[in-house]
Amino acid sequence: MLRFIFILIFFVSFSCRENNSAKMEVQDIIDKSIEVSGGNLYRACNISFTLRNIRYELENANGRRTLKRIIEKDSTIILDILKHNGFERYINGNPVNVADTMAIKYSNSINSVHYFAYLPYGLNDPAVNKKYLGETKIGDRQYYKVEVTFDEKDGGEDFEDIYIYWINKETFTPDYLAYQFNTDGGGARFRKAFNERNINGIRFVDYYNYKASGNISVYELEALFKLNELELLSTIRLGDISVNPDSCN
Repeated sequence: MLRFIFILIFFVSFSCRENNSAKMEVQDIIDKSIEVSGGNLYRACNISFTLRNIRYELENANGRRTLKRIIEKDSTIILDILKHNGFERYINGNPVNVADTMAIKYSNSINSVHYFAYLPYGLNDPAVNKKYLGETKIGDRQYYKVEVTFDEKDGGEDFEDIYIYWINKETFTPDYLAYQFNTDGGGARFRKAFNERNINGIRFVDYYNYKASGNISVYELEALFKLNELELLSTIRLGDISVNPDSCN
């Protein structure tokens, strides 16, 4: 009986060490990916870009991030500002009241655009949970495969979404990502990065955005992509990107 207990303790201890090792490894992968993509510049510089004729701006000041969206329609300029303490909207420079439900919708939209633009920055946020899914090969390149989920606390309205990132083993850049969402009827998307460029130390990419037919899990998208069975839904291009080096602290 005593021998059995010692054997059980050994296997439990070994399993714990394996789990801790996996956690450390996936953290190292994400840390390296953020480092090669821009590192501390993400939280030190002011950044702006356009997406589908809408201007987005990120301001970093005193450890606080302010996200902006600027929409110009004819003679009307709509300025949306998302700060740590809430959402604000201005039309032609004048503040306007926005219902709470719409403020949440606008805030989520602004945050989502900025989130994708600065990937992999954000994958070390406190609400993020990372899981190592092993290695895989896409084309002629090897990738680390990382699952990302979110805590309900501080995880946002879409905390139940599931993401998978494919981190290039040589460059440590996230060349592919997939996600499963529940809003607007739910679904899953697969994105392939292209047109990589470095602007004042920060990596930016555009995306081919794919979808699958039917009710497909995010975990099935890689195999379908390799079989060319995903439909190209859209192309996501960032334009007029500016990283202001004078603003970098």
